Amino acid sequence: MKENMNNIILIGMPGSGKSTVGVVLAKKLGWQFVDCDLVIQEKCQKLLHQLIEEKGEAGFVMLENEINASIVSDGAVIATGGSAVYGEKAMAHFREMGQIVYLKLTFEELKERLGDLHERGVVIKKGATLQELYKERIPLYERYADMVVTCTGRKIRDVMEEIAERVKV
Repeated sequence: MKENMNNIILIGMPGSGKSTVGVVLAKKLGWQFVDCDLVIQEKCQKLLHQLIEEKGEAGFVMLENEINASIVSDGAVIATGGSAVYGEKAMAHFREMGQIVYLKLTFEELKERLGDLHERGVVIKKGATLQELYKERIPLYERYADMVVTCTGRKIRDVMEEIAERVKV
């Protein structure tokens, strides 16, 4: 039995709508909204892309894992960074805190939605393509998800309504 089911943790690729859907879902449920990327930026007093440049990909993932594993909330929708699934400690912590919902997008729609990956603070190996990153992360999102919600071609409101209906709160 999970110690606290009163959280919904959103995972998925950058641009899949975690923050956008998360805010709307939190409003609907009357819950808090926690954006893990903003928590990291606030704790470190730097933007994500600055932290990635400074610490490198592996160093950033370690930092993200530690900070995510320390997040405590009750009655919150939590939007993780796209790379959160690299942190086993954090993902185990999130699994204890609530239900993990994977916002799934096709590669085509993802490519359309994403702007500058560097400016967004996306953790990607030097020389790797978005397609390679997508293929690397999909199995991780699927492994950690308690629920998968397809977002391709759907309005934010419809995605939010599906989550609200399917999650037991």
